[in-house]
Amino acid sequence: MSKEKTIGIGFFSKYLTLWVAICMIVGVLIGKFLPMIPEFFNRFEYANISIPTAILIWVMIYPMMMKVDFQSIKNVRKNPKGLYVTWITNWLIKPFTMYGLAVLFFYVIFKGLIPADLAKQYLAGAVLLGAAPCTAMVFVWSQLTKGNPAYTVVQVATNDLIILVAFIPIVKFLLGVSDVSVPWDTLIMSVVLFVVVPLTGGIVTRMLISKRKGLDYFENKFLPKFDNATTIGLLLMLVLLFSFQGEVILGNPLHILLIAIPLTIQTFLIFFIAYLVSKPLKLPHTIAAPAGMIGASNFFELAVAVAIALFGMDSPAALATTVGVLTEVPIMLILVKIANNTKHWYPEESIKKVNLRVAEIKK
Repeated sequence: MSKEKTIGIGFFSKYLTLWVAICMIVGVLIGKFLPMIPEFFNRFEYANISIPTAILIWVMIYPMMMKVDFQSIKNVRKNPKGLYVTWITNWLIKPFTMYGLAVLFFYVIFKGLIPADLAKQYLAGAVLLGAAPCTAMVFVWSQLTKGNPAYTVVQVATNDLIILVAFIPIVKFLLGVSDVSVPWDTLIMSVVLFVVVPLTGGIVTRMLISKRKGLDYFENKFLPKFDNATTIGLLLMLVLLFSFQGEVILGNPLHILLIAIPLTIQTFLIFFIAYLVSKPLKLPHTIAAPAGMIGASNFFELAVAVAIALFGMDSPAALATTVGVLTEVPIMLILVKIANNTKHWYPEESIKKVNLRVAEIKK
């Protein structure tokens, strides 16, 4: 990073749960009383991909991808233990614990409350969330826990690259085990559209603007112009999605809470796995906290996009992914407080080391 600056959670992001709830109400009302609106947008579809949804998702994801400095990966061999924690937690543990919790709650504990056909769809949505660990919001959680900014950049950059190769096979495997049919071509096209395209666009934009006007201009002048684009794109997309979900929500209002329970347990579980494993590895709090955060939170924009592409705007699977959006911010703020209150569990990282790592990113 060109220079340190304070990054806090913005107004929109801080009250994201409230905005999602409002979007749910507005969307359901539109679907019930103005059904011609979702019917109109439903016409614009190609290969099972909703074009209006795709545009809104690009608006959400593209600014995130511009924030990631992939040049930082050259420092991946320096102090790799924190990266091992992130990689193992995100890709060898998280998707499978999410699958296990979803099966336990949707098929066993809530068996009498959720019909089998809906349980299968909710499971699919939960799997998509579990296979998509967070990207850009980790920068916010890292800042709130006084995380090492240089190391967080490397954690996020490598995680984004792993998504390109790991997301599809993990989702295909877990949904196959769940007896949910998922066509390879639709799944691959979803990842290309909603990861590869915005990721490539973000990398190219970062390179071009930084080369022409400098990294300081890019990070402190250019990027802030997109601060609210992600949230606005998300909220508009949720209104559209919930306008298709009215029948499912009105017919099963309790299901929002039922879906939220395993998602909440999963978030706490994954955070503590990564966070507590960092202690015997003698990782400083500035690395341990972001490692826990990147696993606990989700790349819900990708999960929602793929759920819509695979199952449709009006699918219960898409609804399950949006519940992840609904619960994420308040839970993550609780985890931030827990991380900050347990800082004394971990060895301190000297200011000299922090400055050295930040300097490495500048190179």
